[in-house]
Amino acid sequence: MIGDSNSSIAWHRVQLKKNREAMKGLETARFRIGHIAGSNGETQKSILGLKRKIAESERFIATHERRSKRPLATDFQSLSSVSWSSWNARSVGRR
Repeated sequence: MIGDSNSSIAWHRVQLKKNREAMKGLETARFRIGHIAGSNGETQKSILGLKRKIAESERFIATHERRSKRPLATDFQSLSSVSWSSWNARSVGRR
């Protein structure tokens, strides 16, 4: 993974990895152990909360990448359709 100059993006990437691992652990335990009476609702709430946090971090990262990444295509057709006035290499790190 590329290092991020924006600390909030780096934080969201770490949280995304951490929350995905936690959800994987919860779902694995749920299917390995089975549904235990009384804890099913609590486990379900935890999973829903993690899914919400994962979606929030994914949206934040996707928004940042759409704003800051240059187009990867190098053919004239693709490059001519890009609005270069909105992309400035010096302002990417300041956002």
